[in-house]
Amino acid sequence: MSYSSFGSVYDLLTENVDYEKISERICSLLRENGVGKGLLLDNACGTGTLALLLSKAGYDVIGADESAEMLSVAMEKNAEENANVLFLNQGMTELDLYGTIVACVSTLDSINHLEGFDGVKKAFEKVSLFMEKGGVFIFDVNTVYKHRHVLENNIFVYDTESVYCVWQNDLDGDSVNISLDFFTENEDGSFVRTGEYFTETAYELDRIKKALTDSGFKTVGIYDGYTEKEVTETSERAVFVCIKE
Repeated sequence: MSYSSFGSVYDLLTENVDYEKISERICSLLRENGVGKGLLLDNACGTGTLALLLSKAGYDVIGADESAEMLSVAMEKNAEENANVLFLNQGMTELDLYGTIVACVSTLDSINHLEGFDGVKKAFEKVSLFMEKGGVFIFDVNTVYKHRHVLENNIFVYDTESVYCVWQNDLDGDSVNISLDFFTENEDGSFVRTGEYFTETAYELDRIKKALTDSGFKTVGIYDGYTEKEVTETSERAVFVCIKE
C-alpha cells in the first residue's frame, strides 16, 4: 500500500494523536521487560514522529515503511531535528534488516492494514527472524469491537486549515473498507481532490496471540490502548507486549 496521497496530509489528520504519551508508555514497557537501550525498529513508521521520539529517549532507531511518500516526510523531520534515525523503504512482510534488533514497535493499527491473516503471520515471522532472544515486540491493533461498533458504516469529516477530508467506511464482516477523499487548497484558492482506498481487518485477540506463539513470541501483556489497564471486551485498541523466546 503506497499511500501516495496520504503522506502529504497524514500529520495534519493525526494531530490528535498523543505521540508523547505513546512514546512514554512504550519506553516504560521496554524498560519493564529489560530493554533500556539498543537497536529498535519502528515497523510501519509512517512519517517518523514516534521514531524520532524513541531516538530522543536513547534508542538507536530504524524506521521502516513501504510508503516512499511517508518516508520523505520522515526524512525531512530527521534532518530538521538533526537526529540519527535510519529510514528504510520496506513493507512489514518484506522486512530485510542488516542485523538483529532488541526491540520492535508497530503503532496506530498498522497490523490491521496487512493483507489477510497470512500477512499478519508473515509480518510476525519477519520481526522474529531479526529479533534477538529476549527482545521485546510491542504493537497495537484495532479490535473487532471497534470495527463493528465504532468504525462500522460511519462517515467522518475532518476540517483543518490546510485540508478537508471525508472518511467513508463500509463494514464487511470484521473488515472495514475505507475511502478517503482529501481536498487541499492551492494558493489561488482552487482545490485539488485526491484520495486513498484501503481495507483494515480486525482479528480476535486469541488468534493473534496464537500467531505470535507460532512465531516464537511469548505474550506477556495485552493492554487497553497505551494505558496500564488490561484489555476488555469494549477496548477499541489492544496493545500487545511480547518477548522473543
